[in-house]
Amino acid sequence: MALKDTLLLKAKKYKFELLAFVLVIVIDRLTKVLVLKYLLTKASVSVFPFFSLTYVENTGSAFGIFQNANWVLLFVSFLVLFLMVKWYKDIFKLGTLARYGYFLVFAGAIGNIYDRIVLRYVVDFLDFHFWPVFNIADSAICVGACLIGIGILKDSKRSDK
Repeated sequence: MALKDTLLLKAKKYKFELLAFVLVIVIDRLTKVLVLKYLLTKASVSVFPFFSLTYVENTGSAFGIFQNANWVLLFVSFLVLFLMVKWYKDIFKLGTLARYGYFLVFAGAIGNIYDRIVLRYVVDFLDFHFWPVFNIADSAICVGACLIGIGILKDSKRSDK
């Protein structure tokens, strides 16, 4: 079977996971473009008493740690993607939730890698006031990692039985 045929079969098999992957990348990119166009000059816009859209140029990682470590974090992001590609069969064996998690983490990482390369920082804008400002890609990474974690827990319970 040719590589093209194999890729088409896998694309059909994982069509909903791939759809989630594409949606995360498109929504992340679109929201960041809109933030750069409309929010950049305003810095912060209150939407609800507990939520604002706040423009932040993040050169660090989650929770504002490792500020000004853009190149190190870019390297780490590529390393994570490399390891995910290497371990994809093991992750896919964990079940549907883990597969969705895999695609969400991958898409979120690509979204933030794009920012780090093109802008030299990650655009963050979702501000719940009690949590550090974040973006769609960050959300996808966190949700995806949790889904993979649930897959690992379910697998370990199956192994125990």
